[in-house]
Amino acid sequence: MWDMRKITAACGLGILLATACVAGPACAQDADDTPTQAQPELPRQPLTITGHDGVKHVFSVELATTPRQQRVGEMFRTSIPADRGMIFVWPYPQQSDMWMENTLVPLDIVFIGEDGRISSITENAVPQSLARISSHGPARATLELQGGLTAKLGIVVGDKVESKALTASAG
Repeated sequence: MWDMRKITAACGLGILLATACVAGPACAQDADDTPTQAQPELPRQPLTITGHDGVKHVFSVELATTPRQQRVGEMFRTSIPADRGMIFVWPYPQQSDMWMENTLVPLDIVFIGEDGRISSITENAVPQSLARISSHGPARATLELQGGLTAKLGIVVGDKVESKALTASAG
């Protein structure tokens, strides 16, 4: 999964060419940097989503912190366990646009607002699609979970997300 807003920032307005910058935030990459396989497992943090009914759902999420880790995301992975995920914490709340190129399994894309609450969810994002998945407004972070999991667990917009990953990067 890649974040289009980072690509736009790195390339400048009007220079975002689909073929030149599709590989991620750093437009000046050489062809050898194009992801061709899943990245090794990243460091993890616990993350809890608390529903409006007080039910807590606990996950162990990988932290995608570098541009390369964020560019590769969940690409080429053949499964995402139900208690796992990946979080992308942005330096400040902003529009977050993702897509599923080279992502082989459906994902639920959960956008987290500055208040630590879920601001929008895209369920079962289509594997390998280049369709833009938008946060529909500023997001503090983006969380990827197993496709269909948010509906199964009753996770909805407004639920509270807590993780040291969010508090450590706030500010």
